[in-house]
Amino acid sequence: MFRSWLLLLVLVAFAPSVQAADCPALLDQKVTTLIDQPASLCQYQGMVVLVVNTASQCGFTPQYEGLEALYRRYKGRGLVVLGFPSNDFGEQEPGGSREIAQFCQLNYGVSFPMFSKSTVVGPRAMPLYRRLASSGGVAPKWNFHKYLIDRRGERVFSYDSEVEPLDRNFVQQIERLLAAH
Repeated sequence: MFRSWLLLLVLVAFAPSVQAADCPALLDQKVTTLIDQPASLCQYQGMVVLVVNTASQCGFTPQYEGLEALYRRYKGRGLVVLGFPSNDFGEQEPGGSREIAQFCQLNYGVSFPMFSKSTVVGPRAMPLYRRLASSGGVAPKWNFHKYLIDRRGERVFSYDSEVEPLDRNFVQQIERLLAAH
């Protein structure tokens, strides 16, 4: 028993870990998943990150389908889609975490990471969205605003809600960022 604990301590002590200094400032944030688990966005460093503020009762809600298609097509190459439900625009995300998770899974088969309902605009916006708005040059004006972050976590590209996830130019930008190492 003692040997296994000692081995575990040695493995933990020498295991590679993500240091805050290694994590790009943009991703160096703690968040909560839809299932109320704490998470660090640092786990996505080195990936192309697509951040989207979502809502279940919006005219753009069918974009979940395209977001899921992008995630499935490109996750093996280093793309991650991160969904942040928000009730900021037209109160179109009234549900709680459990309801949002059920809606996304049942209606669109969402398998990409989803986080707790968040404020994405104004003085109470979560730190990630304040940084994205500053880096991307614009805050979301409606649900399903998209931010695309390069692998280094330095360049942010902003896309209005009207840009469909499978839009040819949008997909080409994702592919360019995936190709850059």
